[in-house]
Amino acid sequence: MSRRHAILALVALAGLAAAPAIMPAYYLGLLTKSLIFGLFAMSLNLLLGKAGLATFGHSLYFGTSAYTVAFLSLRLGVTSFWLNAALALAVAGILSVLVVPLTLRARGTYYGMITLAIAQVAWGIAHGWRSVTGGDDGMPGLNRPVLAAMNFAGEVPFYYFALVVCAVCALAIAVLVASPFGHALIGTRENETRMRVLGYNVWRYQFAASIVAGLFAGVAGLLFAYFTGYVSPVYLSVTMSAQTLLMVVLGGSTALFGPVLGALIIVLLDNLVSYVTEHWLFVLGVVYVLVTLFAPRGLWPLLFRRRKRGATPS
Repeated sequence: MSRRHAILALVALAGLAAAPAIMPAYYLGLLTKSLIFGLFAMSLNLLLGKAGLATFGHSLYFGTSAYTVAFLSLRLGVTSFWLNAALALAVAGILSVLVVPLTLRARGTYYGMITLAIAQVAWGIAHGWRSVTGGDDGMPGLNRPVLAAMNFAGEVPFYYFALVVCAVCALAIAVLVASPFGHALIGTRENETRMRVLGYNVWRYQFAASIVAGLFAGVAGLLFAYFTGYVSPVYLSVTMSAQTLLMVVLGGSTALFGPVLGALIIVLLDNLVSYVTEHWLFVLGVVYVLVTLFAPRGLWPLLFRRRKRGATPS
């Protein structure tokens, strides 16, 4: 992480920490949702923006983790947050270990289609296995965690809980991207053949990046399950994957925190514009087209462009 990114992150973190003092509960809920989807989008950007892998099925790990938490809590009666979280991430990790070798056999459009197909299979299972997943009705009634006698049921306590988790995960992603591993990933995105000639095992780097991205998506999924108190097949749907992909593209896939900005914009448009018109998806589409035409690298490089001569956008 560059010094400039670190300063921006600290300023943003200070502002987020002060948000509950100035925001009504409704907008604080939107901000919590934005943080969770920001983490989800950052996990996707490890593949899209850093490794150059355009996946259309990243919701597989998000939804699987959410369903694991709901199943353990509501069906098996497990009340320990740490046990639920550990098992949810274990399921997401094991699933990624099984799925990624299949998806990495293809490249380009074929890779995207395989990831989409596998996620759709999971969606079909969640939709049809009503005795376990609740089908269309989903699994409602999930209570927010209680840790060390601290109850996170309220909007403000859960907001701070989500903020801490997302901040720690974002820091971990930033360190990973700035490491030699992250630079190698960017190299595979830019020129995969050249990286092979230089002696890098491209497949292993992409495999490791996919596992890590799946784990961070799992963290976002379990947070969102606790946030809404409800899990449904929508969490595994292509719509969820496409929406997150849009967050990355809108914010900027080349910028570290671009996906977080994209998540904030999408969540606000989703919740605020829909109150004005039922055609809010049309408005979202117009915004996306305008950004694609006039800011093809995303909004982050456009808004936070460096002023030094010869410098490139962050």
